[in-house]
Amino acid sequence: MATDLGELMVPYMPTIRVPRTGDRVFKSECAFSYDTPESDGGLYVCMNTFLGFGREHVERHYRKTGQSIYLHLKRTVKEKATHAAGGAAPRRRNGKVFLDIELNRDFNGDDYDYDDEAKLVIFPQHFEIRLPNIEELPALVTIACDAMLNAPSPYRKPEPLPWDDEIQVSKHARGLQQLDNGVLIPPRGWKCSRCDLRENLWLNLTDGAVLCGKWFFDGTGGNGHALEHYRETSYPLAVKLDAISPDGADVYSFDEEEAVLDPCLAEHLAHFGIDVLQKKKPETGRMTNGLPAHPGEWELIQESGHKLKAVFGSGYTGIKNLGSSGYLGATVQVLFSIPEFQRAYVGNLQRIYDYSPLDPTKDFGTQMAKLGHGLLSGQYSKPPVKAELIEQVVKEEHKALERPQQTGISPRMLKALVGMGHPEFSSNRQQDALEFLRHLIGMVERSSGSFENPSDVFRFLVEERVQCCQSRKVRYTQRVDYIMQLPVPIEAATNREELLEYEAKRREAEENMTPPPLPVRAKVPFAACLQAFNEPENVPDFWSSALQAKSAGVKTFRFASFPDYMVVQMKKFTFGVDWIPKKLDVSVEMPDFLDLSRLRATGLQAGEEELPDLAPPIVNSQDPRGNPSTFSDYPEIDESSVAQLAEMGFPLEACRKAVYYTGNMGAEMAFSWILAHMEEPGFAEPLPVPGFAEAAPSAHQLPSFLGGAPPEESVAILTCMGFARKLSIQALQATNNNLERALDWIFTHPEGEEESQGPFEAAEEEPTEDDTFSNGFAFSSTRGLSSSPPSQDQLPPPPRVKDGPGRYELFAFISHIGTSTMSGHYVCHIKKEGRWVIYNDHKVCLSERPPKDLGYIYFYHRLSCS
Repeated sequence: MATDLGELMVPYMPTIRVPRTGDRVFKSECAFSYDTPESDGGLYVCMNTFLGFGREHVERHYRKTGQSIYLHLKRTVKEKATHAAGGAAPRRRNGKVFLDIELNRDFNGDDYDYDDEAKLVIFPQHFEIRLPNIEELPALVTIACDAMLNAPSPYRKPEPLPWDDEIQVSKHARGLQQLDNGVLIPPRGWKCSRCDLRENLWLNLTDGAVLCGKWFFDGTGGNGHALEHYRETSYPLAVKLDAISPDGADVYSFDEEEAVLDPCLAEHLAHFGIDVLQKKKPETGRMTNGLPAHPGEWELIQESGHKLKAVFGSGYTGIKNLGSSGYLGATVQVLFSIPEFQRAYVGNLQRIYDYSPLDPTKDFGTQMAKLGHGLLSGQYSKPPVKAELIEQVVKEEHKALERPQQTGISPRMLKALVGMGHPEFSSNRQQDALEFLRHLIGMVERSSGSFENPSDVFRFLVEERVQCCQSRKVRYTQRVDYIMQLPVPIEAATNREELLEYEAKRREAEENMTPPPLPVRAKVPFAACLQAFNEPENVPDFWSSALQAKSAGVKTFRFASFPDYMVVQMKKFTFGVDWIPKKLDVSVEMPDFLDLSRLRATGLQAGEEELPDLAPPIVNSQDPRGNPSTFSDYPEIDESSVAQLAEMGFPLEACRKAVYYTGNMGAEMAFSWILAHMEEPGFAEPLPVPGFAEAAPSAHQLPSFLGGAPPEESVAILTCMGFARKLSIQALQATNNNLERALDWIFTHPEGEEESQGPFEAAEEEPTEDDTFSNGFAFSSTRGLSSSPPSQDQLPPPPRVKDGPGRYELFAFISHIGTSTMSGHYVCHIKKEGRWVIYNDHKVCLSERPPKDLGYIYFYHRLSCS
């Protein structure tokens, strides 16, 4: 028999690999579904790619790759016998088989036994070889199986290598002198005190000086003023400002000339008003060991005081909390309640799966389709059978369980993919659901290509009217946005007297050291929020093209189009001086029906005079080598807006261009510019800065973010494979010059795009004397210095927007529980089949009293014209 098995395995030996350090073994979840070893068919793990597949998807992988050998894993879970000794360890038939596979259930593992079974399966014959079988199998196969069975979870962060240098505690940390000079560091808007640079900034922990780091060979970094400061003062420790988080920060010792640990960092930062480390909240999906943010908020939003009826089936699948991942679960539940998202991903499920890359765990479209199918199929939301319900009632330990609950799905692959390379979403900390929604929309935009883009339903045009207060001239521009952000004016609260009385009692209790009074929640009318949105706001650092200088400016907003779905965010969070985002304790009674028709844009009015179409010069206070700028009288690029965009994961140079080309008018407008230009060649290339004697770019020059050609070597690779040059260029432009994605694009676009000429192809033509350039995105301030309009043939297609009446109906909202976006929990309510349903992690129930006044993000759909 040993000889027979050895001979049987010979043809397959070249395809069997032993996992090495860094290889991810997906033995707990299918790449295309939420099947696990606990599923009826178990899980098949490819012994070459180490990808896992459920029974329905393993055949596809075999046909696509020809890989024949799979390690089949099956786990059977069952409750312990009634008379089993309490606290006994769960029984495993094969002791070391499934290390690092978590039970996909919300129960105590000590109450259950589980049997693990592993075997090799050879396709297409489905020939099975039970494991362990050391005597009969070749050594390579045995070693590979053992390594796969003992591989760590692919979602676990790798342990530091034993030869990596460990960061040591600084000898200056515990006895560090800190000066009582009254310095307090604001949460944003930092710049070097010597050269005005706004990146790579370090805070000296002795005197609070904010100074730039050293200059790097690639032109980034700073001017080394932090090191100069140490040489002048001998103050040894500094912390990098943009690296401060609840988990710690980067600390450098100039004296020890290396990165160090500071065990007293929280205390040292608090000296300068930075309390982010001391105020770290519990990072579980629930609040623990403490009072909720407001008496009743936890109960009101989760409807804890009601006996809610659990619902099951298609569209009623819960999402298991992966550890402070409520923001992800609530957001995707709402998105996949929208028909356009259902059609784009679930409706095209087979096509997406058939054309998925060799590693589907890294493909956004595949993972979104997988999530949509998991939520909508009903396969993972089945009510317990009658026997299980009877057993729950009989067992004394389950008396507290008033209603059956489903297990829900665990979108670990999607979370890992969406958070890849992102400093916040890759962590296990709670995040802002609004920022995650924007991040997810950006990924949908980038991955859609020419296919149906479901995020089109959110996109709308905002008309911004900016007026120079001195010249009275105006400029009308349009920008793309996806979210309507409504301010919440606390001063408009209808219970103002009650709030003042509470505040007086609270101060009195603090002075007398007595228990504080019960908090009072402000009640703000929705009409007051809408009015605050409609009021003019000041434009900081406004540069007037009429005056060629800084001036006071105001801007107002109107809707140039109304989307199919309007997302409304209530701006309940503020950024405190202690660096902690705080939530306003406020109630806003949101309307079920919303009419925004009166906010429709009107454009330039009779009697209004437009500001000259001139862009401000590009200015840096000082270049990396310390040479002062020649345009010191003009506004700088707003580095605080650049920093906000960079924190979202966009390239730094792209962020700088976005802020400049949108007239230095804030991060929101720059964010819209990024979404409209992120797929263009040269998107992340540096912004060209005029030299000492150079003028601003002429209108004939093609900016680098649109004029850059795909790398010729990449074009050559594709053409050598037999693809037409024009098709190769289109593919590279559509995928930001990524060869692998470009190849996938060609296979899904065999005829290419039948659209207007791309920027690179237009750039190859000879320019004429009358050539002008526009970015085609309705930013009149970005058309260069030419006053002549571009021809219609040169304009790229405008952003796709869907317009219609501005009348909407509420169908979903996301609520946040807690005092800060850095902690707490998220819950969503969705109206389905005429009834409200609450989605609270894996628990899905009919809502008795949806707390529509306590929501954070609201979703409205357009009312059909009748």
